Amino acid sequence: MANIPLPMTALYAGMLGLMLVALGLMVVRQRYRARVGLFDGGDLQLGRAIRVHGNFCEYLPFALILMAAVEINGAPDWALHGIGVVLIVARLLHAYGLWRSDGPSSARFAGTVGTFLVIATAAVYAIVQYNGYVRAI
Repeated sequence: MANIPLPMTALYAGMLGLMLVALGLMVVRQRYRARVGLFDGGDLQLGRAIRVHGNFCEYLPFALILMAAVEINGAPDWALHGIGVVLIVARLLHAYGLWRSDGPSSARFAGTVGTFLVIATAAVYAIVQYNGYVRAI
């Protein structure tokens, strides 16, 4: 199997991986505080911590898959840094906004928009890259 280096994706996946661990530790801390081993036991803070962690886990993998795809297909460093930085900021904002408020918040909204923007941008970029390969064949 060929070794295909993905240094940019690895960099941002590493930083986001540390954020995932931090969010997971927040869930563990809330479980310990509420003495709940499974689900949320009706505890609102635990439920919120679970959703912050869960939302991160729901969106992050696909964003990183798209980032890796466009990196493999030759995206320039500036585009990959743009995707990575916006994704980190968006995920931080979303986690902060969801953790601080049950209802709408500007941080949560900005985080959602930023995450969707990264996924949509990387998806369109991947499609454009594919069209370039199709024409070259």
